[in-house]
This record gives sequence, structure tokens and C-alpha cells, in this order.
Amino acid sequence: MTTVSVIGAGAFGTALAAVVARSGRRVQLFGRDAAQIEAMRQTHENTRYLPGLPLHANIEPLADLARAARADVLILAVPTQSLRAAAAQLAPHLAPGTALIAAAKGIEQGTEKFVTDILCDCAPQAPAAVLSGPSFAADIMRGLPTAVTLAAADLPLAERLAKAASGPGFRIYHTDDVTGVEIGGAAKNVLAIAAGIVIGAGLGESARAALIARGFAELRRLSSALDARPDTLMGLSGLGDLILTASSPQSRNFSLGVALGAGRTPAEASGGKLAEGAFTAPVLVRLARERGVEMPISEAVAAILAGKLSVRAAVTMLIERPQKSEH
Repeated sequence: MTTVSVIGAGAFGTALAAVVARSGRRVQLFGRDAAQIEAMRQTHENTRYLPGLPLHANIEPLADLARAARADVLILAVPTQSLRAAAAQLAPHLAPGTALIAAAKGIEQGTEKFVTDILCDCAPQAPAAVLSGPSFAADIMRGLPTAVTLAAADLPLAERLAKAASGPGFRIYHTDDVTGVEIGGAAKNVLAIAAGIVIGAGLGESARAALIARGFAELRRLSSALDARPDTLMGLSGLGDLILTASSPQSRNFSLGVALGAGRTPAEASGGKLAEGAFTAPVLVRLARERGVEMPISEAVAAILAGKLSVRAAVTMLIERPQKSEH
């Protein structure tokens, strides 16, 4: 696996391209906006998403999807709700055996499918994997130490892909527990919104800590119902990602929650920025209900986002739940 292309020239895609480039390999970075790609060629940086951080010399920005598809490994760094369209456009150009890595966290609306399922639907001939864990694009781009998890159903494949996508300062662990990694990546965004609501509403750090702990219990219940391994949720793609996303203003999901907690409407709080947790929340709740899993914090977030419940009412509802054993 010597050639790598990254599909998606946003902040995270650009950062992942930098990781591969720093390992000494050439990497193609595809973006559908030809003007943006040309600007990146001229300025040698992604001024739209990561201004002031130069592109590595081994990165080649391009707007030719067919050419980008001619690689041993393709990393799809696009939002979950856009992943199906991107994978479907790629599929006709893929050579047999080309591996696809989804660098997205969430559940698709309408189908309730996780990201590797989407890849398998669109390109069944391509081995599918998912990359997830505590990682901010700016940190990765600067070469700051970061560790994440890559999951594929075939463990030897997961190991090979982890090596192909790793680079200096960017450590990738591998696993074959795809379900566990995908649940952690999807659910933590919803819980990060909840943590932001707590801070935005002025409820304090003690309340945030309690919410993260009880939210993690929800995550583990759902993972058990979906036959994921408990140790996966205790790792980078579960607890690690939740801690980061639920505590930093760099997180769009956390920032959305802060704005909601401060009294802004969902439309005002989004500020026109994508927060995957807002799309994932209602789908996550439906998925849990279908399997008889109780997720009151996630349900409260979904209700607030839908305008069906105020922040004050949600807090009262959660605090006044019947007392019970912690376990």
C-alpha cells in the first residue's frame, strides 16, 4: 500500500494528508471545489480551513476524482451525511481491492447505517475500514502527538491500513471491532452537545463530569446491545474521543451545546457550521429504542435540537429521574 489519496479537502482531510506526507509518501488531496484546489496550489496552504499552516511538499491538491481514485488506499474525509454520495461517485473509478477508509463519525439519516455499511453499499468490491479517535485537525496539521483507532473486519487488513495512514506524531492502533469503534465515534458527538449545554447553562464542572460519566454508561449499554466489545469503548475511539469532544471549544458539537445552553435556538446555535451530533442524535435515539436501550441524555439532546424540549425542562427531567443503583 504505497499510494494514498484523501477525498475531501476540508480541515480534517487536509490534516490527514499531512500525516501521510510527513511519512515520506506522496499523497493526493481531492477537493470538488476547483477554485479552492487551485488556490491551494498557488498558496501552498488551505486558507479556507487551516490558514497559516503550510501544506507539506508531498501533498498534491487536485480536482480530478478519477485520478484520485487510482491509489492503493483512499481516505474519505467527508461528513457522514455526504459519505454515500462521495462513495457512489468514487465506485466506478476504483480498481479491485482498493481499500476505503472512512474518516467520519456518525449514523446516516434515513438508513440508520454506520459509515462502513455505507461504503459497502456503494463499493462492495472495496475493503472498508473506519478511522476514529480523539483528534482535532489543527493539532494533527501542526504535528502534535495524536493517537486514534482504525477498525476493519479483517484484522490483518486493519494492521496494514493503520501502517499506511500513520505518520510522525500520528499513532494509529488497529482492531477488528468495527461496531465498537463506530458506536463510540457517533455517540460521543451527541454527548458532547449535552456537555456543552451543561456549560452554556452555567451548571458547572461537577455537572459536566457527572453527565460525561452517565453518558458513557449510555454508550456502553448501546454497544452491548449491538455486540461490540466493552474494551473498545474504554479506548481511544470511545472514552478518549468523548473526553476530548466534551471538553474543548474546538469541538463544533461542544460549541453547539454551549450556545444551546446559553438560550439560543438550534438554528441560531449552529451558526451555519456542521456539527455531526445534530444529525446523529435523532437517529441514535431511534436505534436505541429499537433495541430497548435506555439513553435519557441522548433523548434529551435530540428533543432540544428538535425544539420539543427546553434546556431547563431537560435538566429538570434528568435530575428528577428515579433514584437507582449506579450499575
